Amino acid sequence: MLDRRLQVLIDEPRYERLKRAAQVRGLPIGELIREAIDRTFGDDPGGRRAALARILDAPPTPVPSDPMELKRELRAAHAARCSG
Repeated sequence: MLDRRLQVLIDEPRYERLKRAAQVRGLPIGELIREAIDRTFGDDPGGRRAALARILDAPPTPVPSDPMELKRELRAAHAARCSG
């Protein structure tokens, strides 16, 4: 049950981003914001839900058609992340 009202002022570019995202997902802006709060500050101690949401919300990435090239890129990305 929703029983608290929150007023937040945002600039026009942020509002337009929220409006577009809500339209794409077929949700009211308020629901979109509640989902963002849950993803960011939810009770998931491991952050798995937020991580999954970031993965699913990420834009498509070009993938090499050659499986060996993809494997090389993944190994390089993994090595860079582990050495950093």
